[in-house]
Amino acid sequence: MDAPSEGVEEALEVVAGFDEALTHGFARLAGDQLRDLAGALASTPLGQRAAEAAEKIAAGSVAEEHLTVLAGGRAALLGAVHDALLSQLDTAMGRRRAEYVAGEGRSAAGVGCRSWLAELAITGWKGVDHDLVSASAQPIEALLADPGMRRLAVLLDGLAAELSASCPVATMERLPRRRWADLWTRALLLSQGGWPEPAVEEVSGTLLILGVDVQEHGTAVQVQVHGVLDERLVRTSVTVAKVDTIVGLAVWPLLSGYPKLVRALAEQRAVEVRDLPLLGGGDLVWHEDRVTLKDPVDPFVTARVALAGAVAPAVPPLERHPVRIAEPVLVEGDLSGYTFDRLTTSGPITDDVLKGASACVGLMRWDGGQWTLQPLAVQKGKKKPHNAELALSPKAAKAGEAVTVLKERAGRLLRK
Repeated sequence: MDAPSEGVEEALEVVAGFDEALTHGFARLAGDQLRDLAGALASTPLGQRAAEAAEKIAAGSVAEEHLTVLAGGRAALLGAVHDALLSQLDTAMGRRRAEYVAGEGRSAAGVGCRSWLAELAITGWKGVDHDLVSASAQPIEALLADPGMRRLAVLLDGLAAELSASCPVATMERLPRRRWADLWTRALLLSQGGWPEPAVEEVSGTLLILGVDVQEHGTAVQVQVHGVLDERLVRTSVTVAKVDTIVGLAVWPLLSGYPKLVRALAEQRAVEVRDLPLLGGGDLVWHEDRVTLKDPVDPFVTARVALAGAVAPAVPPLERHPVRIAEPVLVEGDLSGYTFDRLTTSGPITDDVLKGASACVGLMRWDGGQWTLQPLAVQKGKKKPHNAELALSPKAAKAGEAVTVLKERAGRLLRK
């Protein structure tokens, strides 16, 4: 796995060129980068349409349909990179993967936001100012009012918030080109509608937890739990809102609405689930009233016994992106050859803990041109620290006192 699959670097260079053009805006000279993208798609069903779109935009005729084709082409290239990397990982691990099954329903279109996304592409990130960002308010408000469009609405709201916080973008020393281009691409494709809804089945059985990935953002925290359910790799997530001053151990008290999940994580318990919805991409929808906590189960035992034979979930079309790869693995022996990344501040695993460790349950990721390992649990001598070890500790409770203070202040303000 040291060497990337053939064509990965070349595909990423083409994407980087497109992202550079998007940075400066398609109203400026962007012909070469767009033609490179079209050339990379020449042998695909998008080839002819991508070539036409690139030429039209290079000639100064920018239409929404042209942007949509190029956004689709960019997503297809990153999807191909994702597939090549995931296939490389599956082969190295001998992991089986299920085939994707789409549901019967179709998503609705979000027509109102397309003109704003087109204006972003024409202007470029460096031309974004507060006036351009504020133009997103009306279409986002309309989308938020429709429950069926909530996914697109939240994505656009987040992009607009990031752009607003960065204005004027032209003065920024470093732009998150890849991230913003990813968000723009995904939003434009979601706005087309017609995407199949994920297939859903109800499942019951014993969930053996491997570990938890704590993902913190300025305004939210998500815990994503990885585990094995009846020989299938699954993950389940819950998200709660927060403010940017609540970080580290203080995030655990925010999850008070999910006491069974937090206890299962902190005490490493198996979980008996009944009739939980399982989406086609491997996401288990958590319901506190449908789970029962069982005895503790060592995640390293689960990894050694159940992980090797577990079937990995298929990846839905829009989720095919290299940054999405997060595959549970067990690594034993000398860990010095691995690059560790994404250590959480809400758990006890630090760089010092990783030194001299003999085993690690973690997530293999691919970012920045290399494979990295995100620790979820570590074995070092007789100790086995894990990311949720301190979730119910006095330290977390004390750190969470700030949450109580903020709630009290908010309550007083609301009463006024």
